[in-house]
Amino acid sequence: MITIRKSSDRGHFDHGWLNTYHTFSFGGYRDPAHTRFRTLRVINEDFVKPGMGFAPHGHDNMEILTYIVEGELAHKDSTGSAATIRPGDIQRMSAGSGIQHSEFNPSRENPVHLLQIWIFPEKKDVQPSYEEKHFDRESRRNRFRLVASPDGAEGSVKIGQDARMYAAVLDGGKSVAHALGAGRGLWVQLIKGELSVNGEKLAAGDGARIEDEAEVTLAAGAGEAELVAFDLG
Repeated sequence: MITIRKSSDRGHFDHGWLNTYHTFSFGGYRDPAHTRFRTLRVINEDFVKPGMGFAPHGHDNMEILTYIVEGELAHKDSTGSAATIRPGDIQRMSAGSGIQHSEFNPSRENPVHLLQIWIFPEKKDVQPSYEEKHFDRESRRNRFRLVASPDGAEGSVKIGQDARMYAAVLDGGKSVAHALGAGRGLWVQLIKGELSVNGEKLAAGDGARIEDEAEVTLAAGAGEAELVAFDLG
């Protein structure tokens, strides 16, 4: 079964410095029909203006992943980690027993476009930690590139949950297939372009909830398509 979550149906707030879209309930956006998908709790698509960002604030007991689409984001947190992440970088922050962090667009000219993803952890109150890896565009081209997993397989960042995050950039007309294990679910989030998921059409910003499908085939439209996907227990 495939259920499409249209981009236009997401929660949307324009705060001036931040233009943000919420796939699931978040902050001031409440939608009882869309609070999570399995252990996937948040997919926020954020556009942050130059020189602006998120002041220091806290999280706990959440696996937080950041995927940069365009621009760059400067990160600092209470573990002592500090980095500037760019397209192709995946940042993983395990909030565990509690972590403080800030995120800032250091550019004076260009906005930063990113996805922030939250996944519920298997264990609560673990020691907070930070990790980041780079996956260049060619490594994601016309394939499902594993970028986050519970065991750090294939050089992915390691998260504390039975969940796997994939990233792909498909050339126009190209497709990839993904086998979905028994009892598992897949969420596909299309960032750019057009995509069909087992024949169901997606436009940029749309998501697809997929269950009870043994194999999922994703095919780009006429132009390039960029997406992330989450295989969840």
